[in-house]
Amino acid sequence: MLYLSMAAPSTTSPSASRRAYEHVRRGLLDGTLADGELLSEGAVATAVGVSRTPVREAFLQLEAEGLLALYPKRGALVLPVTAREAREMFAARALVEADALRTILARPEDPALVPGLRAILDDQRRLHGAGDLVASAEADRRLHRAWVAAADNAVLLRFFDGLRDRQERMTVAMMRRGGVRPERLIEEHAAIVDAVELRDADLAVRLVGEHLAAARVAAADD
Repeated sequence: MLYLSMAAPSTTSPSASRRAYEHVRRGLLDGTLADGELLSEGAVATAVGVSRTPVREAFLQLEAEGLLALYPKRGALVLPVTAREAREMFAARALVEADALRTILARPEDPALVPGLRAILDDQRRLHGAGDLVASAEADRRLHRAWVAAADNAVLLRFFDGLRDRQERMTVAMMRRGGVRPERLIEEHAAIVDAVELRDADLAVRLVGEHLAAARVAAADD
């Protein structure tokens, strides 16, 4: 395998780097690339049909996102999500999302919020029905992100976005192994959206807390 050095300023096509990034990211999310697997620049370059340079740039981005660890002359190692990390991530999310829901429900009603949430929920139902676990998990994250974004706290939103791919990896893994039923996730999401529509902050916060606590338990069983 090739040496994976720190990249110089990019001179490659953004589309080539993006293609390599999305190829590896998709494999990480759908389980094609397993925890502990060692990836090579050459193999990914061949699979995507690009040179090694954009693959190296993709690896560096995925390392920065906490999904890969780069090893000189060996390759890129797929990092697992540890049980401790899962517990801490769900605990942090519960705090952030509870604060976001209380913030938005203490303000005058935004007429676009609930229709936007229901549109994402409908999208999740459609993607689940199509059997696309990765896209369904992405819709799951988009729904939670929507009420965090609506609180208009840029610091908390950046924090939430930093957890993106590890959240989705855990959601896909839980659905794939049967630790949580997608139908149950969607029912819980619908109940939270109903509470937001009723403008019942206590109920919305309680439901989100229960939803994330159940997901935390399911993730710990992986």
